Amino acid sequence: MKVHVHLAYGYDPAVWGRKFDDGSLIGINERDPYGYRHAAPMVAAMTSSKDHAEGRLGRLIRLGARAILGFDFVHAWRNRAAICAADVVWTHTESQHLAISQMFKVKRLDQEARPKLLAQSVWLMDRWDRLSKVRRAYYRRLLRHADVLTFHSRENLTMARTRLPDAQSEHVLFGINASDRVAPVRDDAAGSTLIIAVGNDVHRDWSTLIKAVARHPDWRLRIVSTTCSKSLAAGVANVEIAGVGDNAGLKSLYRQSAIAIVPLLPNAHASGITALQEAALNGVATIATDVGGLRDYFDDTEVTYVESSSVTALETAIERLLANPALRYDRAVAAQARMGAEGLSSYAFAKRHVEISRRVLGGR
Repeated sequence: MKVHVHLAYGYDPAVWGRKFDDGSLIGINERDPYGYRHAAPMVAAMTSSKDHAEGRLGRLIRLGARAILGFDFVHAWRNRAAICAADVVWTHTESQHLAISQMFKVKRLDQEARPKLLAQSVWLMDRWDRLSKVRRAYYRRLLRHADVLTFHSRENLTMARTRLPDAQSEHVLFGINASDRVAPVRDDAAGSTLIIAVGNDVHRDWSTLIKAVARHPDWRLRIVSTTCSKSLAAGVANVEIAGVGDNAGLKSLYRQSAIAIVPLLPNAHASGITALQEAALNGVATIATDVGGLRDYFDDTEVTYVESSSVTALETAIERLLANPALRYDRAVAAQARMGAEGLSSYAFAKRHVEISRRVLGGR
């Protein structure tokens, strides 16, 4: 089985590897984007998409086409030789698989002449009802070229099976590098009241979190985000919004924190799952908004869930955990135990892709 992994422009393994080596990638990562290379020993050959050099005009053309179509066709076209040489192609988001389907149409490749396509979507089902009728019809035609649609959230999977009942679809749990972990601390002698919240996703509910913390001047909240508006914390002395310069700085914040919080707006694509897994690997108990299918990953013994948009519910959950170090420890241990080769990890994520691909290829 020859596999080609087609990722977004900017995720060329060579470029990513250099960023990993110089420490500029913030968070728990590995030298290969998303850990797909864990599957290399399980298959005959594996290639990845390359970032082709482009000048100002080439970049303008690629981004212009992406803005019009809603996916990066030019990047897929530039990688067409490697794509067509594979038995099966894996994609990470809809921007890649829709582009490949369009490439198949342009090249007029029929079902037998092209590789199988595992079409992984993240935001497509959430945005589906907001798309124009013309765009939905266009995307439906492209999705027919996908052999399997995959989703990180069971909620997204249900939406896809309703909207695209003829398509084969699968639930694939997303995972990160689970080898980098810090043991949870049993005793909190210092009595830390530092709360950390990490993320740049548009579905972060920073407003609810800041309101909950603002009522308690003795708590301290550090929001690590480059997208959260600092105006949300204007006049709130115990809330700081700032990024971090490197991973060492982020790890230091986790070590000082009593709780990590992932506040979320309603969504169906497991928004925040990377942050939850990073907190678990750093040995910190977590609170998360109960939306997006996160319970597919962590249950009530591993993460404290609160209802959406409720300042009071979030405030109560924080009070409970800050007052009970033993409970924080138990939750952190349980969540971290979910992480590993047979649980949540980039290895398990890659292995699941191999399993689906073998089935699609008839056991090869």
